[in-house]
Amino acid sequence: MSKPIVATTSLAGCFGCHMSVLDIDDRILELIELVEFNKSPIDDIKKFSKKCDIGLIEGGCCNSENIHVLKDFRENCRILVSVGECAIMGGLPAMRNGIAIQECLEEAYVNGPTVVSNEEVIFPNDPELPMLLDRVYPCHEIVKIDYFLPGCPPRADLIWEALVALVTGDEMKLPYEVVKFD
Repeated sequence: MSKPIVATTSLAGCFGCHMSVLDIDDRILELIELVEFNKSPIDDIKKFSKKCDIGLIEGGCCNSENIHVLKDFRENCRILVSVGECAIMGGLPAMRNGIAIQECLEEAYVNGPTVVSNEEVIFPNDPELPMLLDRVYPCHEIVKIDYFLPGCPPRADLIWEALVALVTGDEMKLPYEVVKFD
């Protein structure tokens, strides 16, 4: 019997949720026995080579590339899981949501304390760069999300328990100890 296929990605976030996946420590060896990773920084596969059973998404959507990647994951993953506060609510990147894009750009490229000199007021505008969105969106506002794993980042035990339940078809038993935030 073939193993369930898992894909992971990071959008607008800090990669802390992927670090929590790695923090399952030696259970990562058990996980490798249970699943096959497809598109993921864990195995460095850059593009989907097949449909996946489970997609883990960390980070929210702050630019056009994030939207594209998220929609690609929804199309290629049977189950999609928002992992962490950035994916669920926008997290720290969403702190810019109350500030106009132009003001953010001016702070970053003209008026910021680390800007040496930008007297011509030049903003990056290469067509290769993804366009900033009007705000940072949580993943569920862009595509259907099947499960949410809270935390910043979620505890390794929470990710482990959820993945094992999804892979084995068992009910998710997530006691308070693996979900709490202290």
